[in-house]
Amino acid sequence: MSFGAAIASFFSKYATFSGRARRSEFWYAVLFTTLVSAVIGLIWPSTTVVLNEMSFQQSSLPANLWQLAIFVPSIALSVRRLHDVGRKGTYYLFVLLPIVGWILLFIQFLKDSEPVANAFGEPVK
Repeated sequence: MSFGAAIASFFSKYATFSGRARRSEFWYAVLFTTLVSAVIGLIWPSTTVVLNEMSFQQSSLPANLWQLAIFVPSIALSVRRLHDVGRKGTYYLFVLLPIVGWILLFIQFLKDSEPVANAFGEPVK
């Protein structure tokens, strides 16, 4: 899947949690959202707010809006990617486990697609 097709699929399947997503679709979407986040961070940097001698980083409004806009499709794409390697979407809840859960998810996201139909549909290759 090409970069442009992956981004189009990312936004057209905004809240589609069923089906499968290829590895290229997933990683191109991750690359795109990371690059856009970096550009937004450069154009509208976060500010430091000091309250009662404690400092906090406050992100900009465009950064918050972007994160809100990609929240649901990012989770949906992750669930579809897990379906592609034969895992249920609830496997995504491993993200709640510090360090170990993230590593387990990362390994699943790196795996190649199952070459045959599984419980989540036909292969997208």
